[in-house]
Amino acid sequence: MRKRIWSASPVFFILSGAMLLMACLSWQYNHILFFVELGLTGVSVLTVSIAVAQFKSYVAVSVKAASRVLSAEDTEALQDFTMPVVLVGASGEIIWVNRSFLQRVSSEHEVRGENVQRLIYPRTIEQIVAAAGTDITVDGRQYSVFGAAVESGTILYFVDDTYYKEVNREYTESRPVVCLAFFDNREELARDASSSEDSRIASEVEDVLCKWAQQMDGFSKRLSGGRYLIMSDEHHVREAMERRFEVLDKVREIKTADNRSATLSMGIARGAGSLQEAEDWARKALDMALGRGGDQVALKQKDETYEFFGGLSKGVEKHDKVRTRVIAATLSDHIRQSDGVLIMGHKFGDLDCIGAAVGMWSAVTNALHRPARVVVNRDQCMARALIEHMERNGEKEIFISPEEALPLMTSHSLLVVVDTHNPDVVESRELLAQSQRTVVIDHHRMMVRHIENALVFYHEPYASSASELVAELVQYIGDAALTRPDAEALLAGIMLDTKNFVLKTGVRTFEAAAYLRRRGADTVEVKRLFADNIETYKAKYRIVSSAQIHNGCAVTYVEKEFPDIRLSCAQAADELLSIQGVKASYVVFPASGMVNISARSMGDMNVQLVMEKMGGGGHLSMAGAQLSGMTVEQVRDKLMQVLSTGVGQPEKK
Repeated sequence: MRKRIWSASPVFFILSGAMLLMACLSWQYNHILFFVELGLTGVSVLTVSIAVAQFKSYVAVSVKAASRVLSAEDTEALQDFTMPVVLVGASGEIIWVNRSFLQRVSSEHEVRGENVQRLIYPRTIEQIVAAAGTDITVDGRQYSVFGAAVESGTILYFVDDTYYKEVNREYTESRPVVCLAFFDNREELARDASSSEDSRIASEVEDVLCKWAQQMDGFSKRLSGGRYLIMSDEHHVREAMERRFEVLDKVREIKTADNRSATLSMGIARGAGSLQEAEDWARKALDMALGRGGDQVALKQKDETYEFFGGLSKGVEKHDKVRTRVIAATLSDHIRQSDGVLIMGHKFGDLDCIGAAVGMWSAVTNALHRPARVVVNRDQCMARALIEHMERNGEKEIFISPEEALPLMTSHSLLVVVDTHNPDVVESRELLAQSQRTVVIDHHRMMVRHIENALVFYHEPYASSASELVAELVQYIGDAALTRPDAEALLAGIMLDTKNFVLKTGVRTFEAAAYLRRRGADTVEVKRLFADNIETYKAKYRIVSSAQIHNGCAVTYVEKEFPDIRLSCAQAADELLSIQGVKASYVVFPASGMVNISARSMGDMNVQLVMEKMGGGGHLSMAGAQLSGMTVEQVRDKLMQVLSTGVGQPEKK
């Protein structure tokens, strides 16, 4: 189009005249040169004349088409139209604009011949025509652009609604936002502190929150139980999100005399329809933040999604067992009211999952004298050695398949789900859907999608394992309920998730292990449950040897499935953590028609956040994901992209 405009310019005729003059001057020097130049001049004039005629015809047809779309009597009506209008050719070039467009949009600059993409980027003409109004910004002014296709191009109408969009922006940014904050390790810090130091720490935390609320043009109000209500607006919350909620770091700088840091959890509601709904959302968001280990911010948004900030510190162990005793009493009542109990964990159950299930089975049958069965798919179980160990010791009626369990489920049955709270990964989704009375016992950090409407939701992210939680519950349900094989099953679960008491161990972890030892658990027998066959051992080290280090993470993958691949890959992920400089390990492998990821860390990196980006979840130091419709190489590439963004890495101060 630029060429067409240039060919229609009088400059071209001036140049043609100059060529004719040069030809005349050359007559006296060389007659042949004169005729050549004269011929070239004639061809040039003829070409320009044809181009001008074609251009005028093109413009005339396009303008007539535009006038028909606007129902104008003639093209002058289109010219005097008060709304900025531009006629665009089939190739995106600007053919014609009216006076309003020149005055308001192009600021009197000549734009005919230019490509309209310069004005509407990053949108396209097709998108504008298909949409019922497209937001475009030109030179600081905001327009809603509407498009109509005509026979020779497209007409675009520019509606200047800068004022209304600014009003809408101000309204949106001034919407109230409710935030609930909780001093989540107050009890732990106060236990070993003097009253004066406890008051100092609480006062400093409250002072940090008050100053932060003032910076947010809001206010802070202290509630009971270490909670604070903070009111602000959307604009300041968005700025706080960009700064990754630096208030968490400021609270963490408050330390006790023995150099322990205070931590804060927050739940924030964005986009709620009312203040009452916002307060409800904020409470749910705070519960989510605490369920994920605390020391983080959880934002609940209008589309029912959550966004998380922080959460890279380890959960604080709670020394008080009052909640455990209350949960045990409540759970015992529900079990007594049931005609039968079914216990299941997650798919591809490991030693912690099966060990916790066995522990619950023992408490139900031996202490409360109710029939119970453990639901497990033996073909996919990673703890077959534990199942065989239980059967060798006379417990042959414990385990049943999901298909066998479905007919046993009644309206008075109780379903106990251990070692997971994600409904998508339970051993039998059909059994969960059929259950009317469900109990959840889990230690993994809270996921957005979790089992709802549970009678009892015993969720403690500080715990090392589900087996530790069950071992504590059993002591209040029936202290003598566990037999030696049952105690060994629970101890094996604890040892698996703590990597032999190395990771995520607290005082209560060793107390639970000591109780199991008193119940007769043989550590030698437990060690045998971890033994591998020679093929699994070789496969593990083949996987380890192919690993690559990326950003402090060891990443490796397996292209083809083989027997016991899940066990080999999980062990390889653990083994990779022993390499110097490796903060986390990821093993990508195919299994059961899906691509799986086993993720591990020593606690310096939160692999749960990484796996959530991949569609999975888990714990700070142990997580995983399952992806369908992708190859191993595609999943590995996606994982590398996620790791490159720094997700899960400790936040820089």
